[in-house]
Amino acid sequence: MKAIVYDAPRTFHYKDVPEPDILPDEVLIRIHACGLCGTDLHIHEGEFSPNFPLIPGHEFTGEIVAAGAAVQGLQKGQRVVANSNQACGKCFYCLRGQYLYCKNLNAYGVTRNGGFAEYLRIKADRVFQIDHLSYRQAIMVEPTSCAVHGIEVLAMEPGSDVLLYGAGPTGQVLAQLLKLNGAGRLVVAAPPGPKLDLAGRLAADETVEMDRKNAEKHRARLNEFNGFDYVIEATGSPHVLQDALRTARRGGTVLVYGVYPENASVQFNPFDMFRNELSIKGSFAQIDSFPRALNYLETGKIKVDEIISDEFELKDWDQVLQHAWSRKGIKTALFPPGA
Repeated sequence: MKAIVYDAPRTFHYKDVPEPDILPDEVLIRIHACGLCGTDLHIHEGEFSPNFPLIPGHEFTGEIVAAGAAVQGLQKGQRVVANSNQACGKCFYCLRGQYLYCKNLNAYGVTRNGGFAEYLRIKADRVFQIDHLSYRQAIMVEPTSCAVHGIEVLAMEPGSDVLLYGAGPTGQVLAQLLKLNGAGRLVVAAPPGPKLDLAGRLAADETVEMDRKNAEKHRARLNEFNGFDYVIEATGSPHVLQDALRTARRGGTVLVYGVYPENASVQFNPFDMFRNELSIKGSFAQIDSFPRALNYLETGKIKVDEIISDEFELKDWDQVLQHAWSRKGIKTALFPPGA
């Protein structure tokens, strides 16, 4: 089969590799589409603890072409998506029921081979049937599941004033979830362009253009709101997170959602944290949110058609990377041969 294989950071090839054999508790999926995620760009740089050699890609969807002898409830021909994260079930955190904190967390596309290939073997308990979604739409199930977990961590009170930094693919989904889950007023701040325009159409009550050359301009605009009860930083920029800490009201909550470089850091005034009783939370991936994400997407409550802006063939991985680094478009879907 054809696949994108990384032998080391920044060292990859589109090449033939053996089609995987499945174990009794696994299924073999013929990949029909796989989404490009910011995490894949970190893996390209060797970040996020990848295991090389590696086939990346964790936002995959396709059709079951074989099922192991011990698999129940799944069969050949079913259209599916899969939860890429798997806990060990045995470590300190797993025994406490905190599976997302697993010390030995595995992830297809990060520590195990993923979906930038024609076929993928995966544990059957990670797999979910899709009914109404197209394969193109289904690449958004995994990022939506992460956003669902983020809303869970946020624990937002209904009717709150919320500021979301970022209008990338996950930002678009987060914006819709925030409105569905009780944000009284949602403001989205991002650079001007199609992404911010789309956030305004899909969910935001107001949008603020972030001026990278004159940051004081958008800071002054945000100050007009007298702070926010909840601030979500979904860009992965330490400078934006620094601003996010300033825009939360007294008693407010800042959610660190974006994926940052591993050596990134920010500064904060501990007296301000103490005096204003600010809370800072982090949201990392997910491990049990797939059913809820599927509900949102299958019922059409979360809209993703306009989010998926670009399509590439898997063989054009060089172009995919260049396109991603240019920050053009919103979400990219990749298709293996014959998909």
